[in-house]
Amino acid sequence: MDFTIVDVFAQNRYSGNQLAVFRQAEKLTAEEMQAIAREMHFSETTFILHEQPRGGGYDVRIFTPEREVPFAGHPTLGTAYVIRQEIIQEPVQNVTLNLGVGPIPVSFDPEDAGGATWMKQNDPEFGQVIPGEIMSGVLGLDPGEVDDGYPVQEVSTGLPTIVVPLTGLEALKKATIVKDRYSELIEDTWAKLILVFSPEGYRERHDLAVRVFADYYGVPEDPATGSGNGCLAGYLVQHAYWGRDSLDIKVGQGFEINRPSLILLKAARAGQRIDVWVGGKVIKIAQGRLV
Repeated sequence: MDFTIVDVFAQNRYSGNQLAVFRQAEKLTAEEMQAIAREMHFSETTFILHEQPRGGGYDVRIFTPEREVPFAGHPTLGTAYVIRQEIIQEPVQNVTLNLGVGPIPVSFDPEDAGGATWMKQNDPEFGQVIPGEIMSGVLGLDPGEVDDGYPVQEVSTGLPTIVVPLTGLEALKKATIVKDRYSELIEDTWAKLILVFSPEGYRERHDLAVRVFADYYGVPEDPATGSGNGCLAGYLVQHAYWGRDSLDIKVGQGFEINRPSLILLKAARAGQRIDVWVGGKVIKIAQGRLV
């Protein structure tokens, strides 16, 4: 089996979020895919089941080191990039991935327009609101460091995420997972992944700073999270975070774990729904063969 390693949401090599993409995977069992994903030990590993599209898209499965997931952001972008470069081998404008959540369309900006790869995520769904004082305990923060002007809320564009507004960058950098309180919390939540965000960015060009904790999936902290940031984009529009019903922003993530990442978010209210796009650069790092 051939595989490719790419960095997603990366501005330079060896930044962003790592992804291993395996081809010719149709004969593997789920247990074998899980074992390979655990061996690679990236946040996610993907498996392209067929070299030809089926029903308009390429069948792909996504695994974290601990379990299969129906959707994840950086694996979607990175796998579409590999399909375009290694399978189609032509500069097509669009590739569709058939994932557990259904077909996800991916488009490619020209290099002279920044070269970003974009996915259109499913419409956001909004779940329960969690008291800020409970979440501050889970994150090892003082209650006042969770911004009480906006809710702590479950959101999903494919992978449910608890979105937590913080008061600033200092609180974001301080956040950590208190494991017993986290385990107690997720017993009763739809979402198991936690995204915290700050209105202060890591860099001047960043509109927000983000961290994502995913212990449930075997990823203590994720370098760059396309699914979670898609949820964040929907949340920001839903709650008019900047007093408007659309956004086009840059988000920094991964700085605390030395994998600086840049995530591009667009979202706009369209009648009763919110359209969400998540983008970033993909950089090819390595190729190999599983023996």
